[in-house]
Amino acid sequence: MKVIFQQDVAGQGKAGDVRDVSDGYARNYLLPRGLAVEATPGRLKEREAAQRAQQRKQERERQAAEALCRALDGKSVSIPVKVGQHGRMFGAVTAKQIADALAGMGFSVDKHKIELKEALREPGRYPVEVHLYPNLVAHITVEVTPQA
Repeated sequence: MKVIFQQDVAGQGKAGDVRDVSDGYARNYLLPRGLAVEATPGRLKEREAAQRAQQRKQERERQAAEALCRALDGKSVSIPVKVGQHGRMFGAVTAKQIADALAGMGFSVDKHKIELKEALREPGRYPVEVHLYPNLVAHITVEVTPQA
């Protein structure tokens, strides 16, 4: 019997896969538990339409990420921080602070996409990578300045 998997089933297939399985396995295990549905012509068309819609969505996301990457690449972000005696900072600059500073400049970037290679614990200029999409990285400079 040909089925469309609704969920990942170990050793059989992933969600969305169309596979031939034995009739008994399908009727007694997969179908009653909602792990798969019978692959009728109508359901196969629905699956193809859903895949096309998903591809269009991913393409729009990729294009938006490319545009954001072009706009962000080479930008510099200044983050003022409090310093104590001898120029030592209290704490470190975090990815959230960088994301907030970018938001202030008009760029919406998730803090999880900002990769800090080292903790920013001293005033100075630091190169930072922003991973916007797979294989799409914007390079920005974060300038940590002592607050007056």
